[in-house]
Amino acid sequence: MTALELFFYISLAISLQVAAISTLAFYRHWRVYQNMKSRLIGFDAGLPGESSDEEALPVVGAGELTSWRGLREFRVTRKKFEDKSQNICSFHLMPVDGGPLPSFKPGQFLTLQLDVPDLISGGRKSVVRCYSLSDRPDLGHYRISIKRVSSPNDSPNVPPGLVSNHFHDHVREGDILLVRAPVGHFYLREGTAPIVLIAGGIGITPMLSMLNASFLNGNTREIWLFYGVRNSAEHIMKEHLQTLAKEYPNFRLRVCYSRALSGDVLGNDHWHDGHIDIALLRQTLSLRPYQFYVCGPRAMMESLIPALDEWGVPEQHVHYESFGPASLAKSAWRPPSEHEGEAPPSPAIVTFSKTGKSASWDGSEASLLEFAEKNGIEIASGCRAGGCGSCQVSIEEGEVEYLQAPDFDPDPGCCLLCVSRPTRNLILQA
Repeated sequence: MTALELFFYISLAISLQVAAISTLAFYRHWRVYQNMKSRLIGFDAGLPGESSDEEALPVVGAGELTSWRGLREFRVTRKKFEDKSQNICSFHLMPVDGGPLPSFKPGQFLTLQLDVPDLISGGRKSVVRCYSLSDRPDLGHYRISIKRVSSPNDSPNVPPGLVSNHFHDHVREGDILLVRAPVGHFYLREGTAPIVLIAGGIGITPMLSMLNASFLNGNTREIWLFYGVRNSAEHIMKEHLQTLAKEYPNFRLRVCYSRALSGDVLGNDHWHDGHIDIALLRQTLSLRPYQFYVCGPRAMMESLIPALDEWGVPEQHVHYESFGPASLAKSAWRPPSEHEGEAPPSPAIVTFSKTGKSASWDGSEASLLEFAEKNGIEIASGCRAGGCGSCQVSIEEGEVEYLQAPDFDPDPGCCLLCVSRPTRNLILQA
């Protein structure tokens, strides 16, 4: 055998070996892909009787379940009151399909679709509501805590909250609810900067998620919680908060009662008589680069958010929740824009085809939803942050731009009014 023939046979053997290894590697990857595909198909049970194209499919990234699309069935596994007056009730939720439960960012919310009585027609109607997750991620279940909304004392003819009362009076352990995956732009940012959580009433719920998540991870950053509530009867999870304050030296709890009861003891049940305001914050906090998180009733939000700006807190250090009409309307206060001083946008005519109303958009409202409400157009809404899809409407003519990327993907030819503005003349099917 010549040297040339020997070289040929050696080269051939090496080539065959490389081909065999490549084939084996491809086969292994193909098997992994097929196994993953079969698991996904097995998970896709859908929802009984649901014909929507948006099914309860998992979204897979980096080899694990991170979310799901559309509505997914959850069972109420526990129902528990969290205050003495029994106006705040927590509901523990677990997926009916037994599949993985995605994590979430502390402070985010769930969107629920419910079938409730229609007080006007006497029949039933479907409504959408958003509720903050009130406990830390990765517990094996989700928890939401809902306050019963009663008729105002000075306006007894005003009907009570439809959905909150439905939850308290009719939702039982074992019931099935339709739920969308956790979303929201209001959540605790990672880092070492000290944080100040400011909550009024039921606005404590996302703060509970932030607190519980922080202490589980052994976070040593300085944390303040200013919690405003009327009195001890409405004090949510009082013992839990006091226990956290005793166990973690980096946590400072400041509870404020605006209408303390005769038996409420200053220094024991609460730390301050009155409401949370900028004067209280300035008297209590040192000059440090705090990150502020604010969630509460509209009056508190509309006074406190601008006051933080006047105090000199940078805009990027203030995060706030703006759920529903009860919270801060963005048009009530808007931080200085990078485009301040430029010529205002050209007016656009916005027409609502169902009502036949038209109005000129001049950019003074933060969103098309606020613009519609200002002009007497009733639009269903939930989160007002682009997460629930309640305010989705069809665009008959024109275009919109989004203030922020919505978490909910609108249908083709539709837009979410709560986070969009017109770019030119616009006709909406509303």
